[in-house]
Amino acid sequence: MSRATAELPPAARAFLAAPHAATLTTIRPDGTLHVTPVRFTFDAAAGLARVTTRAGTRKARNVAAGGPAARGALCQADGFRWVALEGRAVVDDGEARVADAVRRYADRYRVLPPAPPDLVVIEISVDRVLSLNL
Repeated sequence: MSRATAELPPAARAFLAAPHAATLTTIRPDGTLHVTPVRFTFDAAAGLARVTTRAGTRKARNVAAGGPAARGALCQADGFRWVALEGRAVVDDGEARVADAVRRYADRYRVLPPAPPDLVVIEISVDRVLSLNL
C-alpha cells in the first residue's frame, strides 16, 4: 500500500467504491495528453487502480510507449466531488492479471467488461491522490 492510498479518508474510499465512470489521462509519445472515459477498479490495500482495455487502444499504446516512466491519472467526479488517482502505469496481458481485473470490474459494475481477444489491463500504482469535497 502506498502512503497516498493509506491516508485516504473513509469518504474518499466509499466514493471510489461507487460504480461511477472516470477519465483516464495518459501521455502520448509526442508529450500531449490523451483523455478518455473509462470504467475502472481501485484496490486501496494494494494501491492499484486497474482499467481493462484492448491492447491496440491509444491509452494502452501510450502507456506501453512510456516504458518504466509511464504515468496515468484517473479522475472520478460526481458534481463538485472528485478524486484523482495518479501513478506509474504499466500494461499487462498476463492471463492471471487480466482475469483478476475482469473479476474486480464485474464485482464493481455488476456486469462483465467486453472480452475481446486482445484484452489487457492497465495498472496504475497510485502514489498521489487529490480530492475535493469528500
